[in-house]
Amino acid sequence: MQSAAIKLNAGPTNDVVLSVRGVSKTYGSGRDGRLVLDGVNVEVERGEFVCIVGPSGAGKTTLIRCMAGLMRPSAGTVQLDEALVESPPEGLAVVFQDYSRSLLPWMSIAGNVRLPLRGKGIPKKEQTARVSEALEAVNLGHTAEQYPWQLSGGMQQRVAIARALASNPEALLMDEPFASVDAQTRSELEDLILGVRAQYGVTVVLVTHDIDEAVYLSDRIVVLSGSPTHVKEVIAVELGTTRSQMETKATPTFARLRTHVLGLITKQQTPV
Repeated sequence: MQSAAIKLNAGPTNDVVLSVRGVSKTYGSGRDGRLVLDGVNVEVERGEFVCIVGPSGAGKTTLIRCMAGLMRPSAGTVQLDEALVESPPEGLAVVFQDYSRSLLPWMSIAGNVRLPLRGKGIPKKEQTARVSEALEAVNLGHTAEQYPWQLSGGMQQRVAIARALASNPEALLMDEPFASVDAQTRSELEDLILGVRAQYGVTVVLVTHDIDEAVYLSDRIVVLSGSPTHVKEVIAVELGTTRSQMETKATPTFARLRTHVLGLITKQQTPV
């Protein structure tokens, strides 16, 4: 596990880059309709790291798919830089939990990372430079000519992150990206994404079931209620600009925030 402390960038800028306003989502219609999201409001500032947590079945994945333009909300709007998101916009990149299905096994690692750049009119020389930079950012520069099936699960998820970074997104949306790896690899990937966020200055929104992960990574945590879902509370995470798996998680502030978030999710609120 990576032991060095991670120095973060300046964080939020009071400049809203991603805005979710009154978003509701109903599956089905009439009496058979099921309201999943019920007037969700979230604002994410440029450069900010926001984690979204909530009970199982609260619609976290539905919300992130609406934010990414992969699903139309039944009501409300999503905006990226004040432009309405109705389909996947150029400025957003998404990393999903199931890395094994997101990578093409017949394509090299470099080819997989290059994939979103093809057909965009980007010169081949620049494509190659972006691919190389993104792979180096996730410590996989040596794997460019290998194939996904030759890499471990954690390394495959790093490839998926590199592919998202290669498009130089304004915001990176991540849906349970580390849920399918072991605990040690998860800690390594948490530190990796903090390092990537600091290097690229990218805005990150990450959905997770892991409360420790949410507290460790975030500038703010958005806690969702049970379904039909609304925002129960938004919590500022005041853990400073340097994070360490051992030192940060041993602080009283970390423990207090973890207990408070857990209390909100389990309906046993604890003052923070």
